[in-house]
Amino acid sequence: MKTKDVMKTVQPFPRNRLLMVDGGKLARQRHTIHGLVEFDITEARQKLRRYRQQTGETLSFSTFFLACLGTAIDQDKQMHACRDGRGRVVIFDDVDVNMLFEVEVDGVKAIRPHILRGVNHKTLGELEQEIRAFQQGGHAASREAGFIEWFVRLPGFVRRLFLRFLLKNPQWMKELYGTVLLSSVVMFGRGSGWGIPQPNHVLQVTLGGMAEKPGVVNRRVEIREYLSVTVSFDHDVIDGAPAARFIQRLKKLVEGGYGLG
Repeated sequence: MKTKDVMKTVQPFPRNRLLMVDGGKLARQRHTIHGLVEFDITEARQKLRRYRQQTGETLSFSTFFLACLGTAIDQDKQMHACRDGRGRVVIFDDVDVNMLFEVEVDGVKAIRPHILRGVNHKTLGELEQEIRAFQQGGHAASREAGFIEWFVRLPGFVRRLFLRFLLKNPQWMKELYGTVLLSSVVMFGRGSGWGIPQPNHVLQVTLGGMAEKPGVVNRRVEIREYLSVTVSFDHDVIDGAPAARFIQRLKKLVEGGYGLG
């Protein structure tokens, strides 16, 4: 039987994607619960614009949200607790947030992680400066990039064995993965929508789309700007009631424009 040739392009599978493949396999073993919520960010975006005009400093929405996240966790550090291999729960004082950024590597857009240490102790300006430095070339020499480059060269069974050990060692987890993951799909376009991740952290926050919708303010209908947010938590470590309180606390900080005056 004759077959028709099909025009196609065959490319090697990006080696760095193996980390996502391994992480996805392990994530299926977690008892993750996802909360899909909307934050009214109208006032926060207005305050951001005023902040830039008054200070002359660049400040991204991602940096602002990161500061709110660090503060919300700081008020209940159980939200980023880690289980160890001996059945104990370890709660760190520092909130180390692993963020994913789109950067340029050898002329090609790629996603790279960066761990911002002690977010709950840093100012908006300090966080913005660190993020900009990473995006503008710091990713090439980052500790995370070096680890990933080494890690993905290992055989598959060795990588997964290492990750299982890592997830049961809170100190290693903190150093190599951070205590919380903040991911953003809003960078790829506008429009309402939630991302549903497969997390390996006890707590992961995923920023979805931004969209204008009618909202009720002082009993009047107005056009407001909403951000879709997914809060994913490991139900083995975090109960539903503390998770709900955390979401409300984070929502209040973001909607009130925390730290922007």
